[in-house]
Amino acid sequence: MPISSQDIVVLPGGRMDTKNAAAYCGLSVKTLAMMRCKATGPRFIKPGRIFYLQKDLDEWLHRNAAWSTAQARTGKHAD
Repeated sequence: MPISSQDIVVLPGGRMDTKNAAAYCGLSVKTLAMMRCKATGPRFIKPGRIFYLQKDLDEWLHRNAAWSTAQARTGKHAD
């Protein structure tokens, strides 16, 4: 089965809308929305519409990196 890639649109200033931010992080739009509500996801800005900055997504992904599923469950992530 072929693997398809999705084009991710990054707006000026490194902004991404929710759809593109979710694709960038490998999450669904709904998961990202739930994480916003629970304050467990990446930082976002809301000047009307919701946007994510690419640098904030990269920082969040890096902070949540783990070496194993056991490590991910405990919340003690890799540095």
